Amino acid sequence: MFNYKLIVQYDGTSFAGWQAQKNAKTIQGVLKEKIELLTKEEINITGSGRTDAGVHALGQVANFRTEKKIDLFKFSRSLNAVLPKSIAVTEIVETDENFHARFDATSRSYLYFFTHKKSPFYDKYSWLNPQIAGYDLDKLNEISKTLLGKRDFASFAKNKSETKNKVCEVKSIRWRKNKFMTIFYIESNRFLHGMVRAIIGTLLDAYESENPGKFLLDILEAKDRTAASGAAKAKGLFLFKVKY
Repeated sequence: MFNYKLIVQYDGTSFAGWQAQKNAKTIQGVLKEKIELLTKEEINITGSGRTDAGVHALGQVANFRTEKKIDLFKFSRSLNAVLPKSIAVTEIVETDENFHARFDATSRSYLYFFTHKKSPFYDKYSWLNPQIAGYDLDKLNEISKTLLGKRDFASFAKNKSETKNKVCEVKSIRWRKNKFMTIFYIESNRFLHGMVRAIIGTLLDAYESENPGKFLLDILEAKDRTAASGAAKAKGLFLFKVKY
């Protein structure tokens, strides 16, 4: 068997997320369909992790196996030709037979974009939030450090999350700002379902609280999704990079 690793970018606006579902258009489902069209084989494609409906990706990693060796240059061009404009395979390489896009990943990182002023060019890919333009970035970064390290993030996972182990190790978390945008970055060994957007919404509320550190620690201790704030809008979130 030959094993191939893909780097995939997608606009998640019109998709029900990464993971294949019955009666719904998903990134995984479309990729599987188009790869099978070209290889004439039934394949399974695995992603580094699932993204929710409306969430985008700059660097999703996936892999699939085939019986026959692929001409990578021709296959890449053909695959991008049959994929919709909202999905692009930016890289494809043959990899070790045992490589697994999900289980071999050591960390994933996400970006979230806020725009300070209305713009038709950013609307699909950011959350318009003029208030955040006035936030003290040093204060916001200091508050966010509370979430660094190994912690139980049960309060930030969707209630129906099937994962029993809710401990994640957040390796990096920070905010940046320019004239037009505020950008949030987070890297962790793993993420729970809905975790990133719940963290963002909660950090914004923590900023407004009298004791932000205690505010966050109390939410972590509760281990209950209802203790945390509402999730940030999906359209501003991008899976940025996966490390191995």
